[in-house]
Amino acid sequence: MVYKILHSLLGLIFCIVFRWRITGVENIPATGGLIVASNHISLWDPPLIGCALPTSRKIHFMAKAELFSWPVFRWVITELGAFPVRRGAADRNAIRTALGLVEAGGVFGIFPEGTRSKTGELGQAAPGMAMIALKAGVPIVPTAVRGTNKVFCDGHLFPQFEIRFGKPICLPEGRNDREGVEYVNRLVMQEIARLMRSEGG
Repeated sequence: MVYKILHSLLGLIFCIVFRWRITGVENIPATGGLIVASNHISLWDPPLIGCALPTSRKIHFMAKAELFSWPVFRWVITELGAFPVRRGAADRNAIRTALGLVEAGGVFGIFPEGTRSKTGELGQAAPGMAMIALKAGVPIVPTAVRGTNKVFCDGHLFPQFEIRFGKPICLPEGRNDREGVEYVNRLVMQEIARLMRSEGG
């Protein structure tokens, strides 16, 4: 119930204030485990992606553990589906949580670069996304977010937010090795880059 209320409230803000534009939501499978992989340019990105999805596909993101030290904020982001990850080293608990989510048919959202891009350009992907997807055998939906890094910047007060979901990338069987991880990362990042460039979505 809380999730649906926050989903509706934030969605209304994105619609009225930021005039959001969503394309490709039909590419989101209605059921089954799924990874949504996006570029990351602003703190607006996780709630924007979450609100662009139907409430039946609640998305779960990793969030830095420090954010969970504030009780009220911890409650809000937990209700929105976030779970903590320790930065600076491989957090096996967070990886197991993500793996369990998609194996149970849930939706896991990830920013493959691991951090926000200060320039807006797409960087290199860390291995986590591909490792989880290959191990769980779930598809990855490449996603591009635009405009969220322009709020209160360069003369923009309320820029238009845009989110584009690409077609699901189904993974090759038997490629859960280093070469397979590199192949999946390269494929997904190329598609995210294409969505970021595309004028038509």
